[in-house]
Amino acid sequence: MSWNPMQDAASGGSPDSLETLIIPRARDIGGFEVRRALPSPRRQMVGPFIFFDQVGPAEFLTSNGIDVRPHPHIGLGTVTYLYKGEFQHRDSLGTNQMIHPGEVNWMLAGKGVTHSERTSPQTRSAPHSLFGIQTWVALPEDKEDMAPAFEHHGRDALPLLQEGGASARLILGSAWGERAPVTMHSDIFYADVTLAPGARLPLPDDHEDRGIYITEGSVHVAGDTFEAGRMMVFRPGDRITLTAGPQGARLMALGGETLNGPRYIWWNFVSSSPEKIEQAKAAWKRADWAEGPFHLPPGDADDFIPITDDMERLKLKRPKP
Repeated sequence: MSWNPMQDAASGGSPDSLETLIIPRARDIGGFEVRRALPSPRRQMVGPFIFFDQVGPAEFLTSNGIDVRPHPHIGLGTVTYLYKGEFQHRDSLGTNQMIHPGEVNWMLAGKGVTHSERTSPQTRSAPHSLFGIQTWVALPEDKEDMAPAFEHHGRDALPLLQEGGASARLILGSAWGERAPVTMHSDIFYADVTLAPGARLPLPDDHEDRGIYITEGSVHVAGDTFEAGRMMVFRPGDRITLTAGPQGARLMALGGETLNGPRYIWWNFVSSSPEKIEQAKAAWKRADWAEGPFHLPPGDADDFIPITDDMERLKLKRPKP
């Protein structure tokens, strides 16, 4: 599968094509770094993508690793995609799934799901690395209360497009005439792109919102150069072609249809209704795993992340549509 980037050779985009430039906030979480691009003060969503974290790169000594205890979600789908390392995912649906580089975990929270992410005992037995991207996709309003679900797709199941030193592995949705196998509920695209030095990539022009996040190297767009650790969101309708810098580049391309209205965010909850978020908060605080709407993951039910007094002081965020 391939595209012809030379068809777009004269359409790198104008200086006005770049609508928003986002510099992620860096945070240290238990000895490794997370860079959060979405939500940001300048742009809280790109298409349906409402949360975007770069995890690592991080190096761990023997016996160390990631331990994200069970926690809840509503109104969204979570996407985990790794460059290096692994996670062991468990959720309240009974899923126990390892994820490795190039694979995709798609957990649909809907009306409510609980999950944990940990480094496996096998990986902890030696020094190891971790580098990847975690995102949330806000669900359409009529899908927010659907039953939760989980899908895992291996590396070979995801379409790979290659041409002229550029390759794109399509993780979610449709782009460049191909479609990923993950079940989606809105118009979306999400791709892992690798560019050799000087290689070119035309962004798909059949999506309302389009952006990129550079994880390695640099790219040139409309005469400007952008380094790793930057997210760019482009003006709808413009034809955009990226050109890799002298060291090449790796990036995530993302976007899709904007939602029909604003979404509220509080902790791990996303909804078009602040009342639903308050209901989810109350349910999690009750910790009624037998009769309540949330359940702990089988095999990882000894602990969970509680709602603390400090968390209660967090303000409910209303993103722009």
